[in-house]
Amino acid sequence: MYQLYIGNKNYSSWSLRPWLLMVERGVPFDERLVALQEGSSWDAFRTFSPSGKVPCLVDGDTVVWDSLAIVEYLAERHPGVWPADAGGRAWARCAAAEMHSGFGALRGTCPMNCAIRVRLHGIDASLQRDLSRLAELWNEGLSRFGGPFLAGSAFSAVDAFFAPVAWRILSYGLPLDEASLAYAQRLRELPGMQRWYAAALAEAVRLKDSEDTARRVGSVQQDLRAPA
Repeated sequence: MYQLYIGNKNYSSWSLRPWLLMVERGVPFDERLVALQEGSSWDAFRTFSPSGKVPCLVDGDTVVWDSLAIVEYLAERHPGVWPADAGGRAWARCAAAEMHSGFGALRGTCPMNCAIRVRLHGIDASLQRDLSRLAELWNEGLSRFGGPFLAGSAFSAVDAFFAPVAWRILSYGLPLDEASLAYAQRLRELPGMQRWYAAALAEAVRLKDSEDTARRVGSVQQDLRAPA
């Protein structure tokens, strides 16, 4: 059975992507959660991941240590990871790759923290550019392929890659158009997302850098976790 190494569910956006894909597509795996460390998780993660990062998939003697590479590895072995239609598959791969390498302002300003609700002090030009591109991309996929997911009727890897954004939208009250907000809500309602969210709220770990960023960019209105 696959072993999927992930970080804490409240914070680890990269871990969520393959985890959710495997859950929603019914791919069995053994979850190995290794706690993120304050400052650097290099030493802890290097015991299983060549890059010292999560997620990392282990399949016997094969180790796959990047989220996009994990998706492609799974796609070679399991149907439905990418859309069957060639045009939809090409679009989905482009959109997932753009999320994988882009949206730096969104990541930096709004680190994933499922448990908090923040009122941002403001939205600068860089963040607005990312939000505008996000809405453009989502609306294109939903319109072109008919929804309810980005590349058609079935959940696929491209949706998994944008799943952390669905939590960022909720946590930071990010302003988007109605169709984009509805899509984000559909993602959050997935059984796998609800499982992830419940586990995130139950975690006792608090990472100072992430918590400080949230308080720097806005005013924390709610923290839904039990006291650490």
